Amino acid sequence: MSQTDFKAGEGGAFNMDTWDGYLADRDRLMDFLAKQKPSNPVCLSGDAHSHWAMDLKADFNNPQSAIVGSEIVCSSISSGGNGDDAVHRYFNTSDNPHIKFYNNRRGYVRCTLTPDTWKADYLSMLEVTTPFGTISNRASFVVENGRPGLQAD
Repeated sequence: MSQTDFKAGEGGAFNMDTWDGYLADRDRLMDFLAKQKPSNPVCLSGDAHSHWAMDLKADFNNPQSAIVGSEIVCSSISSGGNGDDAVHRYFNTSDNPHIKFYNNRRGYVRCTLTPDTWKADYLSMLEVTTPFGTISNRASFVVENGRPGLQAD
């Protein structure tokens, strides 16, 4: 759901097979969240074959715009081999300040919900091609009730 600009500096390069290809639809949804101000909207996404943690912004082109929600993108457990620890060029650059975490390993996200918080633990496998591989918690984030946006835990 979040915008991801793959080109540093002026202009932009986007993956049109994601929400970046549906700007009007995403803009309507972000506008709705900005105007209605629900207490802590969270979007669970997948199909990226990697882990991401991102703030949803009222206007992704304005870094000062309000945070209107959180996006938790879950990796796949076994597709595309083991993955790697490479940090790609678009992670946490000045053009994508809403991206809080990226990991290209395979795994899953464990979500724990209480009346006050939504906690997401990003669990990754070192190797999915080896039986009984090890899993580690690469990052954890919390969304607090009444406070849109991800907080590192």
